[in-house]
Amino acid sequence: MIFAVGVDHAGAPLHDVATSTLIELGHEVIDLGQCDDYPDMALEMGKVIDSGDAERGILACGSGAGIAVAASKLPGIRAQTIHDTYTAHQAVEHDAVNVLCIGGRVIGSEVARELVRTFAQAQVSDEPRHLRRRAKVELLEFEGLDANLEGDS
Repeated sequence: MIFAVGVDHAGAPLHDVATSTLIELGHEVIDLGQCDDYPDMALEMGKVIDSGDAERGILACGSGAGIAVAASKLPGIRAQTIHDTYTAHQAVEHDAVNVLCIGGRVIGSEVARELVRTFAQAQVSDEPRHLRRRAKVELLEFEGLDANLEGDS
């Protein structure tokens, strides 16, 4: 799988950890580098995933929150701040999260390594309940407050 990795200044301590872990697992890495403002990196990640050059991404800022908020504003990006391994796999399996966001000021390198490993190895589930729920999320993304989520629940 091809992953993109990018960080802002506060997420910089996790850049090499994320990159080296993905390479150790046999994945290809597109290095987006580092920037000062996390929205800039979120946009770069969105472009790389939208183009199909990368399938998933890892972003890091200080808390993981700001960069997740910014990335989630982009069509087709399902970014989530994750700091535990259960959520790292379930977010992919159930919710098709394609961008893992972590906080360089919140977690250490060994926790980051485990999160990246777990996220990278998780597979999206095609169970009907997850497909139905993800379809509703897509309606929210594209129709916003006008979305009609009634129907198969």
